[in-house]
Amino acid sequence: MTYTTSEMMTVAAARRLKNGSVCFVGIGLPSKAANLARLTSSPDVVLIYESGPIGAKPNVLPLSIGDGELAETADTVVSTSEIFRYWLQGGRVDVGFLGAAQVDRFGNINTTVVGDYHNPKVRLPGAGGAPEIAGSAKQVLIILKQSARAFVNKLDFVTSVGHGEGGDSRKRLGLPGAGPVGIITDLCIMEPEADTHEFVVTTLHPGVTREQVIAATGWDVRFADNVAVSEAPSEYELNALRDLEARTAAAHGQAPGEA
Repeated sequence: MTYTTSEMMTVAAARRLKNGSVCFVGIGLPSKAANLARLTSSPDVVLIYESGPIGAKPNVLPLSIGDGELAETADTVVSTSEIFRYWLQGGRVDVGFLGAAQVDRFGNINTTVVGDYHNPKVRLPGAGGAPEIAGSAKQVLIILKQSARAFVNKLDFVTSVGHGEGGDSRKRLGLPGAGPVGIITDLCIMEPEADTHEFVVTTLHPGVTREQVIAATGWDVRFADNVAVSEAPSEYELNALRDLEARTAAAHGQAPGEA
């Protein structure tokens, strides 16, 4: 089956979510990938959303953390304070799944402003629970489309800390979680080097060249010694993803491509 680069990105991200793990999910691309994982490779994943649902199993993708679909399909719903204090800060979340408007070479995230903070070109949705997720989840996965505008040498604003300035920066900041362990894009997968914690390309998606990745990255991106190639999406994965998007579009009155 033919597939788009966006579908490849979503499938690749879904594959990174281990079955049985507890995942704190962000709205948008992270939610799409996490729910695809639940429908395919990881049926026993436990999805947590900021508004309090635990074990959410939405039939359609939520528009926001307050979407009733999350509460109606969850195993239980608790207060937001319990989600953060007991689950996240208590070390009970295996994976935080986040999106970003900008990301840098050390996996730090900007979702606040593009341009000067006091006179921005674009004011973004803001932090929400992302800073705490990035700081306290055992591991963090980041998903976003790759471009030189999004993958920047220096963030306009640091909303959520990844590996700080690299090296042992995260440890010195006293953050308990391991930080970002993967950035999944429509071109490739990046992972942090063991010592520097700088993200390098470890996997290219089928048909993508190194030159394409370099052109879409705002820093001097490096490649691992042995760069793998992603397995193309299976018919099973694509059908599950497309059915999810179609149900979502129908539920929210969108065209299928908007889901």
